[in-house]
Amino acid sequence: MNLATAFAIIVFSVLIRIILCSVNPKFQACEPKTCGNGPNISYPFHLVGRQDPFCGFPRFDLICAPNGFPSLNLSNTLYIVGEIFYRNNSLRVSNPKLQSSNSNNCLSPSNNLTLYGDRFDFAPNQTQLLLFFNCDTSSLPDDMRENRVGCSEGNRTRSVLGLAVDDDEEKLKYAKDNCRGGEVMTTVVENVEGGIAEALGRGFVLKSANWTASRCDECKRSGGRCGFEFEGYRFRCYCPDGDTHRSCPSENRVNKLPLRLGLGIGIPLVITIGMIVWWRWKRKSEDSDSINIYGGHSRFEGSNVYFGVPVFSYSELEAATNNFDPTRELGDGGFGTVYYGKLEDEREVAVKRLYEQNYRQVEHFINEVKILTRLHHKNLVSLYGCTSHHSRELLLVYEFIPNGTVAHHLHLHRDPKKPTVLPWSTRMKIAVQTARALVYLHASDIIHRDIKTNNILLDEGFNVKVADFGLSRLFPDNVTHVFTAPQGTPGYLDPEYHQCYQLTSKSDVYSFGVVLIELITSMAAVDMSRDSDSINLSSLAVRKIQRSELSELVDPSLGFETDGEVERMVVLVAQLAFRCLQNNKEWRPSMEEVLETLERIQSGSDLVQDAPRLPPESPNWDEVGLLRNMKPPPRSPNSVADKWGSESTTPGVSG
Repeated sequence: MNLATAFAIIVFSVLIRIILCSVNPKFQACEPKTCGNGPNISYPFHLVGRQDPFCGFPRFDLICAPNGFPSLNLSNTLYIVGEIFYRNNSLRVSNPKLQSSNSNNCLSPSNNLTLYGDRFDFAPNQTQLLLFFNCDTSSLPDDMRENRVGCSEGNRTRSVLGLAVDDDEEKLKYAKDNCRGGEVMTTVVENVEGGIAEALGRGFVLKSANWTASRCDECKRSGGRCGFEFEGYRFRCYCPDGDTHRSCPSENRVNKLPLRLGLGIGIPLVITIGMIVWWRWKRKSEDSDSINIYGGHSRFEGSNVYFGVPVFSYSELEAATNNFDPTRELGDGGFGTVYYGKLEDEREVAVKRLYEQNYRQVEHFINEVKILTRLHHKNLVSLYGCTSHHSRELLLVYEFIPNGTVAHHLHLHRDPKKPTVLPWSTRMKIAVQTARALVYLHASDIIHRDIKTNNILLDEGFNVKVADFGLSRLFPDNVTHVFTAPQGTPGYLDPEYHQCYQLTSKSDVYSFGVVLIELITSMAAVDMSRDSDSINLSSLAVRKIQRSELSELVDPSLGFETDGEVERMVVLVAQLAFRCLQNNKEWRPSMEEVLETLERIQSGSDLVQDAPRLPPESPNWDEVGLLRNMKPPPRSPNSVADKWGSESTTPGVSG
């Protein structure tokens, strides 16, 4: 940035401040916005990148989808917001992956829908659906024709069937018998009148008790705009001349408001247009790939590095992924989609394509680049480079990890009739290597904040590569915690962090405890098909362990009942996981303690040590010992290191 540019920006900033001095900037910032299609967005929601966070209630953030509609992140899937009913605290959403206009359109499986915490709840009198993918419908009964909702993506000869969870038993039996090997997905629809396909297109209604609509209505009637004060954690009414807790005073409603808004918006708009025209003219004379200073970091003109990593052009990565061919998609997450690619130098890469270039996505992009460029560990995925943050799209380029995710092997790749591709010895290796990666991160003052089996990748030798650092936080020196809005994945999120907004290294410990339980059980962290009190795996595991019923949870393919060495290690790992899953972070071990314990269990050196005592869960539970009724397993001289065959798997990288 040269002296003339800096001077122009300073002058522009001063003019804006002078013009806006008579109008509350928060009042202006919270003007209702739209994505182009769909409803206007105002409190309790805020539109990321187009409105400030204080314009909405905590965790009520929406982003603009590529189709121009606002979207809401539920279970790591972006649901399109079709309508918002501000007066009765509800909104209608739909899953775009489950919409088809006719039977020739294919549906794409997505994550089971789970509502975590107190943000939203399902409106009453709606229907829970089971979607069975990859069904053979050659003998489909006439009374089930309306249950066919299209084909499975990637296999157009196979169908998808939609059934209500309380549907006729014969229909459910037909789906289970004729949809073997396919995924079963849970979702909700408002009603099934007109057929399953139409119901999926309409979506369903969510409601919220935290909307505080009545207070907002009072604020709007007084001429104000609703918002939220994060520091005091309370509702605010932003008026043209200031803020209040409820409504604006009568003097804010005088006829001077249009004039103030005209001065506050019209003049800056004219100046902004002039600045944009001048800035674009100037940038044409510079290298089209040059990057201006952003957040205190810069790329020097003529260089090919950004934050210390190579910069790729958009066209280069577009060619590497065959124009982002859908058949090359490796994973899909809350921030973007990952594609397999091959560079001109024959390197295989995984390219993450962030959903939309708004402020939040740029922040995610910058954060991941900054985090990964300072990390070098054999159990962390390597960043090869990125595009400029001025590029047409934000793209991150990682090393390609060919053997998929731990979640893929535990959940999607499992066939109960075949031996597991992940025997216990491999699962122990995964646990130890993941713990080593987290210990390294914490020693580097970094909290991952999204540890889950979908973010643990495996190479050909089933060695761990922890991925996805978009939510990671760099802690300042000598700080024990930071206050930040909870972010993460349902089923893995630290309950104390969720309730108190205090992020610490123990938040990663809790998430890792869920991963340990998944390694023991091969069960998903969240599963809507389980009983209501067992949907969350961590709650189910804690309850079973307290009742000395661990054997009911262990994956039968691991040999828990027949191999004493496996039994010994599984019991001790379950004990460690139980400590990690304590609601009070002070009762959880550090990651250093976790790693040390896992290495002792793996080597067998724990046999001569007493098991640690567990903290009390409540005043009624007097230091109950883990698995107190289970006899100590016999020591076996044989380690679980049998040879096993690796099946071909679909390459995967977490999104």
